[in-house]
Amino acid sequence: MCRVLIVDDDPDFVEITRTILEKEGYQTLTASNGQQALDIMRSDPPDIVLLDIMMRTILDGLYVSREMQTDPRLKNTRVIMVTSIADTPHASEFPTDEYLPIDAWFSKPVNPKELLATLGKMCTHRRETSAA
Repeated sequence: MCRVLIVDDDPDFVEITRTILEKEGYQTLTASNGQQALDIMRSDPPDIVLLDIMMRTILDGLYVSREMQTDPRLKNTRVIMVTSIADTPHASEFPTDEYLPIDAWFSKPVNPKELLATLGKMCTHRRETSAA
């Protein structure tokens, strides 16, 4: 089964998401900020990262996804970005005119069924690619 790193500074979101994923058989890791996430990924890369945009800084998650692209061990790790930035005064700070190195996007609150369906597709694709 896939290993998913859940990165969010909201402990309730992390705990609920971790519980949902583990109930479905996913292995989970958690981080509460971007630097902690990078440290975890560099020591034990996950298959997929569920990454919040707004954490310690407004675009902390965006920074993490860009840093992942510069690391040969992490650049192929799947990224699902989650955020509530659209509902905040910071929405105008989000860069909409540039390439974002992510594989999927969810707005909070995240629909568990949709998240699980997306993870399932990503994990299946990862296994097929690994077996080839």
